[in-house]
Amino acid sequence: MSVTEMFVALQGGLSGDQDSREEIRKVVQTLEQTAREILTLLQGVHQGSGFKDIPEKSLKAREHFSTVTSQLASLKIKFPADQYYRFHEHWRFVLQRLVFLAAFLVYLESETLVTRETIAQILGIEVEREKGFHLDIEDYLSGVLSLASELSRLAVNSVTAGDYSRPLRISTFINELDSGFRLLNLKNDSLRKRYDGLKYDVKKIEEVVYDLSIRGLNKDPCATSVEK
Repeated sequence: MSVTEMFVALQGGLSGDQDSREEIRKVVQTLEQTAREILTLLQGVHQGSGFKDIPEKSLKAREHFSTVTSQLASLKIKFPADQYYRFHEHWRFVLQRLVFLAAFLVYLESETLVTRETIAQILGIEVEREKGFHLDIEDYLSGVLSLASELSRLAVNSVTAGDYSRPLRISTFINELDSGFRLLNLKNDSLRKRYDGLKYDVKKIEEVVYDLSIRGLNKDPCATSVEK
């Protein structure tokens, strides 16, 4: 094979790679749009009587996640299954955002931490790397850390809405989350920096709970009714 023929073949490979990346970018754009729609929907809980609308908002969010599942199914076929990490950077951010949204949804529904397996099921992707398009552990953890920031904001807005017991429950949840992260040996620089932000979320929520305590508003409603 001549030098010219070699480079013609190489150009063919480059063109094919560029075409794949362009197709991936198109699907990622649709995912980002759907993620924005879910975020707008779920953040409605921060407004006024938003807590009363949680069941309705959760149902609508689940419908949007059905769209996400279809979009991710389309993304899977845009590249060879064994080249996940070659193109990972294209969808890493939006996938972390979707993890956060799924985690926020599950928290609003049950006030529990969603597992990596459950999120993979919601998104219609795999957990195990060997099976192709999967939910990377670091992407899962990054999404969970975003949940902590959202809940610190929710704690503040709960007080504004007159819901004084919710910040206490959020505080318990976030402290358990912080304890869990302390068990991890985080070597990923980006993830480590995100985890450092969790400390500020814990502090912010503790300040909310302390303020409620000073004002005498952190009493257990059940206990108060018994005393009466």
